[in-house]
Amino acid sequence: MIDTHCHLYSDEFIGDLNEVIDRAKQAGVGKVYMPAIDSTTHDAMIALADQHEAYCIPMMGLHPCYVESNYEDELKLVETWLGKRKFAAIGEIGLDYYHSIEYKSQQIDAFSTQINMAIAHNLPIVIHTRSSMDDCIRVVEEVGKGKITGIFHCFGGDERQAKKIMDLGFMLGIGGVLTYKNAGLARVLESIPIEAIVLETDAPYLSPVPFRGKRNETSYVHFVAEKISEIKGLPLDEVIKSTTTNAKKIFGF
Repeated sequence: MIDTHCHLYSDEFIGDLNEVIDRAKQAGVGKVYMPAIDSTTHDAMIALADQHEAYCIPMMGLHPCYVESNYEDELKLVETWLGKRKFAAIGEIGLDYYHSIEYKSQQIDAFSTQINMAIAHNLPIVIHTRSSMDDCIRVVEEVGKGKITGIFHCFGGDERQAKKIMDLGFMLGIGGVLTYKNAGLARVLESIPIEAIVLETDAPYLSPVPFRGKRNETSYVHFVAEKISEIKGLPLDEVIKSTTTNAKKIFGF
C-alpha cells in the first residue's frame, strides 16, 4: 500500500516516530508521501525525508490555510526549495473557505501560482479543498488547461464533482472519513471506479474507525483499503494493487 498523504513530521509523532514507521512497514505500507504546510515545517519535513530516504517522500507547497498577507514571500520560498532538490509533487495546495474567507483572493492567487509552478517543473499537484470544491475544480480547469494531474486529497464531494475531477485526469484521495457512519462518502464511492482512487491517511488527523478521535497514523491506511473493498465488492488484494498502481501513475515511479 501507499499512503499518499501523511504529515509524519508533525509534532504529534515526536515521541514515537520510529515505532510509527515500523508499524507502517509491518502493515504493508511501502511508501509515505508527505505534503508541505508552510515555511515553519519545511525543515522538519525535509529532515525526515533525508532520514528515511525513498520511504518518506516530501512534497513542496503552501497550504491554503496558511495563506496570509505574507503569502508571496512564502511562495518565493517554495520556488527556492524546488530549485534545491527533488519533490514528488506540489502540495498540499488549494482553497479552504471553512474557517475564514479573509484571504480568499490571496488563496486563489497562491493556488494558481503553484499550479503554474507544477507545470513548469513537470510535477503533479495534491489539492486541499474544504467548502470550496467547485472553485478548486474551476481553477484547475482554467489554470491547468489540461497540462496538470494530481490528487484531490480527502475527497468529500458529490458524484457530479467526482466526475469532473476524473474528467480532468485527477485521482481521488480516500482516507478515514470513508469509515464514518454519517459522512455520506460511501454512497458516492460506489460510482467511482477503483482506477480513480488512491489511499491516504492525512495522519495525524482523521483517524478511521475504530480509532476515530485518536491520533491517526499511516499503518491505519489498511482500514481504509478494507472499507473500500467492502463498499465496492472487490477483493482486498485487488484494492491494494489498484490503488498502488494509481499512486505510481501520479507520482511517476
